[in-house]
Amino acid sequence: MMKNNLREVRESMLMSKTELARQANVSPITISRIERGLPCRLETQRKILLALGMRLSDKPKLFKD
Repeated sequence: MMKNNLREVRESMLMSKTELARQANVSPITISRIERGLPCRLETQRKILLALGMRLSDKPKLFKD
């Protein structure tokens, strides 16, 4: 399992899973799976980082793989 801080970061921004999914153009189920620690593609990580207003260089703050 891949440890990540997605849920903590998303909640600190007062953003729902559905809202993040819409912004990142992925399904809410994908967000749930990632928050549970399941792996995702780099492209999905990139979409999520950008949807949260983060830079690609912020990846280590969100995803620890």
